[in-house]
Amino acid sequence: MAEVTPINPYVVLASAIVLPGSGQVWNRLPFRGLTFLFFMVLLGAFTWLTAKPEVSMVGKLAGGLFVYAISIFDAYKTARVRHAVWFHRQP
Repeated sequence: MAEVTPINPYVVLASAIVLPGSGQVWNRLPFRGLTFLFFMVLLGAFTWLTAKPEVSMVGKLAGGLFVYAISIFDAYKTARVRHAVWFHRQP
């Protein structure tokens, strides 16, 4: 049985940047993507509610943006590792 060619890691990276959580879906880990989305909203809302009024918009959403950045890295890393393993298994 032939192994399925994994998706290009750069496609996963672009998808994760444009639509949060979609990189994990491309990696066939939809529950992980949904978990990242949940924590983006949760921490974004928490920092929004607890930040002082004079804090910038980035500061008010810092929790959600932090999880967003981690989700991008995670999606690309997973796709890159899968692609490298697939490539080295080829005859």
